Amino acid sequence: MVWPGAPTPLGARYRVGPDGIAGTNFALWAGGAEAVELCLFDDGGAETRLPLAELTHEIWHGFVPGVRPGQRYGFRVHGRWDPWTGARWNPAKLLLDPYARAVDAAEGAGGNDYGRLPPEVYGHVRDWPEQRVADTVRDDRDSAPYVPKGVVVHDGAPDDEWTDDRRPKTPWADSVIYELHVRGFTKLHPGVPEELRGTYAGLAHPAAIGHLRRLGVTAVELLPVHQFAHEDHLLRRGLRNYWGYNSIGYFAPHAGYAAGGSRGQQVEEFKGMVRALHAAGIEVILDVVYNHTAEAGELGPTLSLRGIDNRGYYRLPSDARRYTDYTGCGNTLHVVQPQVLRLITDSLRYWVTEMGVDGFRFDLAAALARSMHDVDMLSPFLAVIAQDPVLRRVKLIAEPWDVGNGGYQVGAFPPLWTEWNDRYRDAVRDFWRGALPDVREMGYRLSGSSDLYAWGGRRPYASVNFVTAHDGFTLRDLVSYERKHNEANGEGNRDGTNDNRAWNCGAEGESDDAEVNALRRRQLRNLLTTLLVSTGVPMLVAGDEMGRTQGGNNNAYCQDSEVSWLDWSLLEQPGPRALHELTARLLALRHAHPVLRRRAFFSGRPQAADGLRDLAWFTARGAEMTERDWYAPTSTLGLFLSGRDIPGRDAHGRKITDDSFLTVLHAADRPVEFMLPGPPWARTYELVMDTAREDQAQAPGTVHEGGTTVTVPARSVLLWRIRS
Repeated sequence: MVWPGAPTPLGARYRVGPDGIAGTNFALWAGGAEAVELCLFDDGGAETRLPLAELTHEIWHGFVPGVRPGQRYGFRVHGRWDPWTGARWNPAKLLLDPYARAVDAAEGAGGNDYGRLPPEVYGHVRDWPEQRVADTVRDDRDSAPYVPKGVVVHDGAPDDEWTDDRRPKTPWADSVIYELHVRGFTKLHPGVPEELRGTYAGLAHPAAIGHLRRLGVTAVELLPVHQFAHEDHLLRRGLRNYWGYNSIGYFAPHAGYAAGGSRGQQVEEFKGMVRALHAAGIEVILDVVYNHTAEAGELGPTLSLRGIDNRGYYRLPSDARRYTDYTGCGNTLHVVQPQVLRLITDSLRYWVTEMGVDGFRFDLAAALARSMHDVDMLSPFLAVIAQDPVLRRVKLIAEPWDVGNGGYQVGAFPPLWTEWNDRYRDAVRDFWRGALPDVREMGYRLSGSSDLYAWGGRRPYASVNFVTAHDGFTLRDLVSYERKHNEANGEGNRDGTNDNRAWNCGAEGESDDAEVNALRRRQLRNLLTTLLVSTGVPMLVAGDEMGRTQGGNNNAYCQDSEVSWLDWSLLEQPGPRALHELTARLLALRHAHPVLRRRAFFSGRPQAADGLRDLAWFTARGAEMTERDWYAPTSTLGLFLSGRDIPGRDAHGRKITDDSFLTVLHAADRPVEFMLPGPPWARTYELVMDTAREDQAQAPGTVHEGGTTVTVPARSVLLWRIRS
């Protein structure tokens, strides 16, 4: 028997009523549907269908006594089949609850081993003889045996569950982000028990967290952990979606990353991981994909939203049989629709309040900011986030572009938001490969990108600085390859960008030439040092600190293999171990010196009677750069940061002061003589770091007087602390 139940909250919510009767309330928004059936599955796969007769404001709902946590379920939604008008209801297809808190994906599109998506998971007849209209012919075969199912879980009590948890709440200016993949980070980790490798529990293990703490990062940014599905074209090639940018369940931790099972155990395991990271002082940021779903375009599978209300969830063009695609993945969620906006914001709040996460990085965020067509920084999505009492307090990172017209929006997102700054990436790569015509772009990027972010009260930490990310070359590959080598992806090396901005140091790929390898190690040090002394929020990619390679694959989205997994044996080798130690040392230096973590943009104006500026730029002659110098071709740039009067106050209201630093970046293939600026800039300089040295223990302590000339080695960074 199904009782009337309640239309809110959406999803499946287990409860014990005041009469002592336990059961689960089910509620599904399905605008335009003619009927909805709740489908319950026992352990053998037998299905029981229960009509949901109650309809309130387009929400179908009912309470089923006796349904307890661990119960698998789905929905069948009845309605018109008329693809020409965007109507794609098909009750033969079992649909995943968009609000499912856990997903049992041991079968079907969630994680099958069939070598393809079964034809039953499509709402249309995929093998129809006339392919031109195949998506318009309804397929009446039952999809239930092949698709992922929701799982009823215990309802959390957010305030009680997290009373023993202390969120780190690291200020943006002090943050260092470490992008990692839950599976790939520990899959080969020798210190993690084998049964936990590649799981949430594995990431929570002391061996994994110990690496993060020794390195000195403050936050992990996890590649997508929402339940996702594998694409048919990958399965047919014997591959799987590794990165996870193919979401199908916005409330459910991906079941494939759970060591303890997929009947709700993944929820508690994820929470345990978050608690362990918090206890180590590390925040958890999720990379989220709310711009599209795994259902792809009109030829894709019917797994959830398409069968619930295709026209209500997706952007459709005037030819409603098709899909508007601002994402390059076949569809785009219609965030302007109230029910879609509610789905996204309910999901975000759930991950904060009940799963304990500290922020989000929004994949293709420009697609979420579109109103009817154009990107609109006053769009409903951005307006709702700005006023939400939960979401406006967490870290919000935009990937500020999509693939549609006008989608490139770097620097345009409103206050509260930080952004992946690809202009920083491009400038730093080009500088170190000798491809910048002058240093104007480099000057902006090193000093916080004020040309992009100094408006509307935004701060330097609006810029997430990065040289590499999950997509593209690893740092080691960036100095070892100039061309992509994606043959293993099975697409004829056509996938992945050709714009790598990479230099292979004289040989393509792995080399046994000692000079080539020494130069590559130096370039790695240059790139890491540049990143970690730049103003803004630095982001590292897991494994870059130890020289991880993907063999030149710059699009390893489908490589769930040694290509993508971290090779921890690298730390047994002198070169990678030294690179790791350098990275940790740079992060410790950054943590110790607020002048490297500024909360306000530089003014460039004199701060005192002696004419000392908070920021100054120098040529190799030891003279301040003129406008002509900025436009002149050069490979040498000196950057002076004054710690005398840093804007802002500490937690106790005291003025912030620090050491001053001079950074000299020299990208040419020959040494250069550089005159250290004399008073008022400095009387004495102490060398802190010299990337030309393999052994950084030899670098500190060398002292030079201001006004003297020093030799800057070819392709190197020298970092000086001002002693007096």
